[in-house]
Amino acid sequence: MAAWNPKEKLKALRRRMACAAGLAPVFALIYYSAFWLRFEGRLPLSDQTNFAHTVVWVVLTKLMVFGWFRIYQGWNRFVTFHDLVVLIQAATASAVTFSVLDYLLSPELTVPRSVFLMDWGATIVVVGGIRSVLRMVREGWGQAISSADSIPVFIVGANASGETLLRAIRHNHRLHYHVAGFVSDNASQVGSLIGGAPVVGLLGDIVDLTQRYGVEEILITSGELTGLQVRELVASARVHSISVKVLPSFEQLLKGSLDLRPRTVSIEDLLRRAPVQLHPEKLRYWLDDRVLLVTGSSGSIGSEICRQLLQFRPRRLVLVDRSENGQFFLERELRALAPECQIDIFVADVGDALRMSAIFNRTSPDVVFHAAAYKHVPLMEQNPGEGVKNICLATRSLADLADQHKVGSFVMISTDKAVNPTSIMGACKRVAELYVQSLASRSDCRFTTVRFGNVLDSAGSVVPVFREQIQNGGPVTVTHPDMTRYFMTIPEASQLVMQAGAMGQGGDIFVLDMGDPVRIVDLAKDMIELSDLRVGDDIAIEFTGIRPGEKLFEELHIEGEKHLATSHPKIMVAESDKTPWDEIQQAMRSLRRLGEASNEQVEEELKRIVPQFRRFAPAADRQRTAA
Repeated sequence: MAAWNPKEKLKALRRRMACAAGLAPVFALIYYSAFWLRFEGRLPLSDQTNFAHTVVWVVLTKLMVFGWFRIYQGWNRFVTFHDLVVLIQAATASAVTFSVLDYLLSPELTVPRSVFLMDWGATIVVVGGIRSVLRMVREGWGQAISSADSIPVFIVGANASGETLLRAIRHNHRLHYHVAGFVSDNASQVGSLIGGAPVVGLLGDIVDLTQRYGVEEILITSGELTGLQVRELVASARVHSISVKVLPSFEQLLKGSLDLRPRTVSIEDLLRRAPVQLHPEKLRYWLDDRVLLVTGSSGSIGSEICRQLLQFRPRRLVLVDRSENGQFFLERELRALAPECQIDIFVADVGDALRMSAIFNRTSPDVVFHAAAYKHVPLMEQNPGEGVKNICLATRSLADLADQHKVGSFVMISTDKAVNPTSIMGACKRVAELYVQSLASRSDCRFTTVRFGNVLDSAGSVVPVFREQIQNGGPVTVTHPDMTRYFMTIPEASQLVMQAGAMGQGGDIFVLDMGDPVRIVDLAKDMIELSDLRVGDDIAIEFTGIRPGEKLFEELHIEGEKHLATSHPKIMVAESDKTPWDEIQQAMRSLRRLGEASNEQVEEELKRIVPQFRRFAPAADRQRTAA
């Protein structure tokens, strides 16, 4: 930032001196008017003398006090209620100061106290009035200049955020906006005024209102509407060639979580349902003053779990991941968020039993959140042996350590791809589920599995891929027009993990109610349209074909599995038969023996362990999707 040079200082000093010089005769006139009003226009000779002897001191006192309160530095277009409060403080201080001086220095020429009172009130009214008039003149002049080419807009939200946006538009004439009015979802506000702009109607009538008032753009503050409302509004507005812009909230700007340009796509906009609200206040008894260990800590889900855990009071937070770079940046972020929390960073592979045993010995965790795992389906199809090592055997090793070290709770993150799997990754996750479930019946540790769908905007997921493709001008690539998935946000996923861990009794598999599945092509269309672009005309969508291991739809129920309600309306528990301990132990030994066996051998062994593992059948899937 450039330093304030001497010329700028001199210029600012001249402005303040000019302001003081302009106020001096105003103060003198106000003081004389107070005398005149006090004696109803007939000043006795003694009070004329009083005025003549004191006017200079009154003016000088006011000028000095007003300078102390920096009144001369506030004569601009950003005059607010705060400036009025400061003006009252300055007028009060100057009146008190001079009344004391009058009493101490000239007792024989005491000014009537009512004069001080009237001078105090008149000073506030006159000076405040001058400043308000100057602001009105500036705003009116600026609006008059820009009115010829200004764009009429509506602001959605007759509230504090909307009023602040109105003032920002009026102050910045380069935006060339004219606010035709507010639109609210509260009928009692219709007909009222906010900052002089009318609340013209309800949100449901906004398209008709835009036609009536000739509005060309609709401005929405982030968080004012749900994702569904935003999508419906964008779709309706596009028919009438009306632009919709979603502006960042002040909370987002202060956190620095986005840039200052109007954003048009929010993850919540894409969810197609209201975000699930969980109950973190019920988790304190489970997490406060505990040692919490998170594997896969620098991943999308693992890092968000760490952030969520910091809202509690863990005695110690232990982070394990083999990504050195990821751990470095995560540590910096978390220490800034909670400098008082003890955070231990370990670079380690969860499949390395010796290394993980040393970490358990050193930290003695009370709760383990196991988020480390491979997740890309096509890559695991090409490397099934690595999927077995990283998902099946690593989970077995970590769960055994939790049992041996008397860990209180162990929460494993699974996926809906483990349900009737068609991929190596899904089958490996199902094996991990079976092992954790079986071990739970033999251990004092409460083993819990959390199964959820695709996580919006996680690293390597479809949303950042689509976002990059849109920024590059397209095309947006979708594998199949009928491909559907269940979606949830990163905060929802991480909170579910914690909530389920607190609810689990041992051997439970929890599932989040994620609403209806969403077609991937509809998600792509939403992202294009919410970016104020048109599908086909601006950004094309291309279908590339289903990749190895993928299926058209994800399922919530394994064959023979039941979903039962829990105390939380959006969380269900999946109930199914558990695999006997000897059988799952034998399965794990078989997988370990395969080592670097061929892909076909690994797949055959997974099919033996997980009978539901079947390869994707396009015709059957299309029929089930249509049904």
